[in-house]
Amino acid sequence: MHEILVLYYSHRGSVRALAEHIAAGIHQVPGAVARVRTVPRVSTVCEAVEDDIPASGPPYVEVADLEECVGLALGSPTRFGNMAAPMKYFLDGLAGAWLNGALEGKPGCVFTSSSSLHGGQESTLLSMMLPLFHHGMLVLGLPFSEPALGETRSGGTPYGASHVSGSEGDAALSAEEVALAQAQGRRLAEVAMRLVGAR
Repeated sequence: MHEILVLYYSHRGSVRALAEHIAAGIHQVPGAVARVRTVPRVSTVCEAVEDDIPASGPPYVEVADLEECVGLALGSPTRFGNMAAPMKYFLDGLAGAWLNGALEGKPGCVFTSSSSLHGGQESTLLSMMLPLFHHGMLVLGLPFSEPALGETRSGGTPYGASHVSGSEGDAALSAEEVALAQAQGRRLAEVAMRLVGAR
């Protein structure tokens, strides 16, 4: 089995829900399995100290996860049109992985959630792609051949799966958001498996 890393940060659970559906889409592709990981919170006043293992949810990501994966789905909530600080902090520390080409030539995609419909989802997704380009990844979006992309009245963009969580962050994913997240996971896994087969 070839593992695809689903790496996310989630504050209220919406990005985590998207990550779970992306992982479900990955599992629909023969030979592919999702490895789900998260990043710890950071502090604005001092270095945050977290336990080595989170109290709940998936483990924290390690550089080995990047080296061992055959593809990457990267997710973060929207923060003023950009990714959240914990994800940016993790990505900023990957100079060694960049120098070693840990992600070079691997397919990648991005996903996000915001509280409002015009909350900066597309700029967040585009900004999350930039580090993937610098790592030499092959960045994938969602094609309009996915019917839910033309039907959604909530989240979902050609740049990646997304969710509109509402002002309280408690809105469930819509049917279209679920369909697009799973389609993105499938597409990522299908491309990754083709690339693995071509090596």
